[in-house]
Amino acid sequence: MDVESLIYVHLPAGKQPPELPAALSRVIVIVEDEVTDEWRDHISEWIVRLGCLYMMAWGKDCSKWDDSVDFANLEQHDFGDIPDNNFVMTTWHEADPLKEVFWYSKFVAHHPKMDLPRVLIVDIAVVDREAAILEMFNQTSGNDCS
Repeated sequence: MDVESLIYVHLPAGKQPPELPAALSRVIVIVEDEVTDEWRDHISEWIVRLGCLYMMAWGKDCSKWDDSVDFANLEQHDFGDIPDNNFVMTTWHEADPLKEVFWYSKFVAHHPKMDLPRVLIVDIAVVDREAAILEMFNQTSGNDCS
């Protein structure tokens, strides 16, 4: 799957997320820090509002991120039926290396109804790791995992 836009967001735990334009997206959440349930839910709502239709979580408590984004998607639709073109697919990758999550985002994370040209990487960590994370993402190829 082609990536037309790649955005890295360094987001220390507890901080407000930046204003970004909404666009159909795949979102990779890298969780290095402990976070509160309330903050996780706030960021999950932000992710859904931004146009995420496929979220992959990796790191600390990544299964909680999977649940939180699912809940935010349900809440956005008043806990009723979610139209296919608004359904957010979610996965969590507790035992996988980060490079494999990047591979998954490039070669597996397809939405059944929509193209997702933007990849947003949300790095929840104390230290900004933009150069290293983007280099790893960009160097991930179809030969890296299977």
